Amino acid sequence: MTTATKRVPIPRNGVDYRGAVVLAPMVRSGELPTRLLALRYGADLVWGPETVDKAMIGTTRRVNPHTSTVEFVRWPSNRERARPSVIFALHPVQEDRRLIFQMGTASPELAVEAAKLVAADVAGIDVNAGCPKPFSTSGGMGAALLRTPDRLCAILEALVTQVGAAYAIGISVKIRLLETAEMTESLVRRLCATGITGLTVHCRMTATRPRERALRDQLPLIARLCRAHGVACVMNGDVRDRDDARQLMREYDVDGAMIATCAEANPSCFRTAADGGLVPWRELATEYLTTALAVDNKFGNTKFLLNQFIPGKQSAHRLVQACRSYADVVRALGVEPLAALAAEVDERLGLQLRPREAPVIKSASGAETAAAAGRRAGRQPGRPGTTRAHPISPAPATTNPPAEQAFALSV
Repeated sequence: MTTATKRVPIPRNGVDYRGAVVLAPMVRSGELPTRLLALRYGADLVWGPETVDKAMIGTTRRVNPHTSTVEFVRWPSNRERARPSVIFALHPVQEDRRLIFQMGTASPELAVEAAKLVAADVAGIDVNAGCPKPFSTSGGMGAALLRTPDRLCAILEALVTQVGAAYAIGISVKIRLLETAEMTESLVRRLCATGITGLTVHCRMTATRPRERALRDQLPLIARLCRAHGVACVMNGDVRDRDDARQLMREYDVDGAMIATCAEANPSCFRTAADGGLVPWRELATEYLTTALAVDNKFGNTKFLLNQFIPGKQSAHRLVQACRSYADVVRALGVEPLAALAAEVDERLGLQLRPREAPVIKSASGAETAAAAGRRAGRQPGRPGTTRAHPISPAPATTNPPAEQAFALSV
């Protein structure tokens, strides 16, 4: 007679991590446009970037009337003269039952207070107990929690009873390996007893450098411990794409796999080779830009991600680095159909530049050289590899397409 596998019940509004290939929580790279692209290309679930509890506390939830996205914003003291800061944004339709909110915290009380703000909009709350960066560990968060298991367990238990039960969502945790299998085993046993539904292990130790290979020797042990408690076990570390994730899940008998670095470089890694594999960079950059515009994404974040997607040797990489607005990016990439929407988003985000402040931008197709632009303005070209300021022509005054329409086309 076959014994049924033990499983912690998945709450009504939660989601089971078993069988899932998911997007990792990544600062900057885990913002809304990247998550939406990952879902489009086959990610089963997406984790938002780590958001510190104190950053969420005091925010106001609003629906952006231009994009229909949900935003948690913090208003400045003088609302009449400034725009609010968007702390976290999500799409209530595209990410419905597929988004996990990851929190940085070192306090059960603050964790609960922050989680309650977003719990009704997400499928789960995940506690970051693995980030080794000083900004996290110096406050007792991230990987520092691995050294204070009593505090970590108290945080998880508070979230399970006061947030998970109240909002019918799952609570999970992401950890790193400890120095010995015995230490890791002791920690995992305690974590699984808190009532969590999932545990993700980054197969590196706190001191392991990101470029060092993942350490998977302890993974079978962790998987067995999780299974014994009915908790889903997700592996992370050097997972290249969906095909690789599936193979590793079988090899190490884990329930799911999380992709980080490769998804940062190209979110289409969630697409199988049979379905076409990785999308070429130019197609990906255009898709990403379209999606970022449709959700009013912060320009600095969009620019950062585009430079992750575009190979460094491509002229477009240098051109995008010089951009200071969405209109600049549209011209740099030569995607003029997006010009009207870019101008609209620039206006909402306050990115319009006075002509004398605008950098020289030419299309990646090489329509005009910076030297030629300088001569037309009566200036001498600068040193090789440099440009002098030259006004960019304003975007054509055409009717702006609705952001919702652009979003529907992009995702």
